[in-house]
Amino acid sequence: MESTVTVAVTKPAQSSYLRWSIAALISAAIAISYLDRQTLPWAIKAIQADIPFSNEMKAGLDSAFLVTYGLMYIGGGVLLDRLGTRRGFLCIMILWSLACASHGIAQGTLMLAASRLLLGMGEGGGFPAATRAVAEWFPVRERATAMGIINAGTAVGAVIAPPLIAVVLTNAHWFGLAPWRWVFFLTGALGLLWALWWWRSYFAPQDSQEISEVDKEPGISLACLLRHRETWAVVAAKFLSDGAWYFYLFWLPKYLFDVFQVDIKTAGGIGWIPYAASGVGCLIGGGFSSWLLKRGLSVNASRKIALGASAALMPWVMLAPQLHSLGWVIFIFSLAFFGQQSWSTLVMVLPTDMISKKAVGTLAGLVGFGGAMGGIALGQVVGWLRDHGYSYTPALVISGSLHVAAFVLICLVIPKIQPLGIATQES
Repeated sequence: MESTVTVAVTKPAQSSYLRWSIAALISAAIAISYLDRQTLPWAIKAIQADIPFSNEMKAGLDSAFLVTYGLMYIGGGVLLDRLGTRRGFLCIMILWSLACASHGIAQGTLMLAASRLLLGMGEGGGFPAATRAVAEWFPVRERATAMGIINAGTAVGAVIAPPLIAVVLTNAHWFGLAPWRWVFFLTGALGLLWALWWWRSYFAPQDSQEISEVDKEPGISLACLLRHRETWAVVAAKFLSDGAWYFYLFWLPKYLFDVFQVDIKTAGGIGWIPYAASGVGCLIGGGFSSWLLKRGLSVNASRKIALGASAALMPWVMLAPQLHSLGWVIFIFSLAFFGQQSWSTLVMVLPTDMISKKAVGTLAGLVGFGGAMGGIALGQVVGWLRDHGYSYTPALVISGSLHVAAFVLICLVIPKIQPLGIATQES
C-alpha cells in the first residue's frame, strides 16, 4: 500500500496563524467524534429500557465500533490520498454523522450493532488526517503542542457529552419518540454542521496563498514499515494503552451506574470531570515534551520523559474499588484520564519523529488500528467478567498496569527515538 503526501514549505511569519487555525478546526471535528461515541455509554440505561441487552452484548456493541474504527484507521490514509484532505474529511464526517443519527431509528441490538459499525468506519479516518496535517504543517518543535491541541478535542466532546445527554434524556419528549433517540439525532446533526464549516473554510496546503513552495513525494509501502521492529513496538504499545483507554471511555458511565447507583442527572453533573482532566493532559503532555525540546534535550529524551511521567499516573486507578466515596473515585479516574491523554498525545507524535512525511499517515493508521484492537480485547474480557459475577476490580487492576507495560516496551525496543531512514533506503 503506497501513498502520496504533499509537503508544503510555509512562509513562517504569515503561516503561524494559519497553522494554528487548522489545528483548531480539526480539534473541533475530534470533539464531535468523541461526543458521538459517548452517546451510547451515557444513554445506555435509557436504551436498555427499550432494547434489553447484557454486559457481553454491550461489549459487543463497543467492539463493533472498534473493529471498523481500527480498519478505517489503516484505510483512512489511502482514502485521503485518493480524494484529497478537503474532500476526504468531508466524506468521513458526513458518514459518521449519518451513522450516529441512525442509532435513533434502531429497533433492536442488530440495528444498534450496524450503526456502531458504520460510526466506527467514519470516525476511523479522523486521527490519520490529523496526524498527516500536523506532519505537513508544523515543524518538529511544535508538533507535540499542535497534536495536544487537536487531541484536546477528545476531552471537549467527552466533557460536553454527560450534561448534554442528561438534558436531552430528561427533556426531549418530542413527536412521540423516546428521548434517547433524540440524543443521536441531535449529535448527528452537529457533525453535518461541521462538515459545512469544513467545506467552506479548509483548503489544501498547496492551494493556500501562504505557501511558497510545494513538493510532491512518493509514498512508502506498508510492507516496508512492517519490516522494522520500531513499527511493531509503537503499534503494540498503542494496543496495550488503548485497551485501558477504551475501557475507561466506554465503561466509566456504567461503572458509576452499577457501583454507586447514580441517576442520569447526577452522572451528568459529575461525569464530565475526568474528561476535562483528559483535556488538560493533552495540553500538558504535548506542551511538556515541546518545552523539554526547547530546553535543549533530544527528541528521544523529551518524548520518553513525558511518556514515563504519563504512565506513572495510571496505576492509581487500581485504588478505585477500595474507595466508597464517589468524589474520590472521580478524582482517581481524573488522574487516569489526565495520564492517558497526555500519553496518547505523545504516542501519536512518535510517527512524525520516526518516519518521513511520505509514510506518516500509514504508520499513524497502523498505530490507531493497534489501539482499537486493544480496546476490543479488554472490552470483551470486561463484559465476560461482569456477566459471570465478577466485580470491576480485575478490570481496573489490568487497565492500571497496561501503560507501564507499554512504556517499558517502548524503552526496550526503541532505545533511541529517531528517523528510521526508510525514505532514502526503501522508497
